[in-house]
Amino acid sequence: MTIFGNFTKTDDSYQGSIATLLVKSKLNIVPIEKSSEKAPDFRVYADKAEIGAAWSATSKAGKPYLNVRFNDPALASGFFRLVGTANGGHALMWNS
Repeated sequence: MTIFGNFTKTDDSYQGSIATLLVKSKLNIVPIEKSSEKAPDFRVYADKAEIGAAWSATSKAGKPYLNVRFNDPALASGFFRLVGTANGGHALMWNS
């Protein structure tokens, strides 16, 4: 997996940035109230524009992560994962 961004968790939200060949932006991943079982757990914002959503998940090893989906044609090639790192941060990785 390739790392496209680094994030810091603050309370229940995540703040960080993403950098690809086409996109460079600061992002906020903010928890929301679920409206149904399949609804996302988080909304992804670039400034005040909503650009995606994220769902809480747990790996086979029992580690929590977020499945992140962007509403941007440049990033529409699949889900990304926001996973915890050894240094206590979080890395946004493309899950091909």
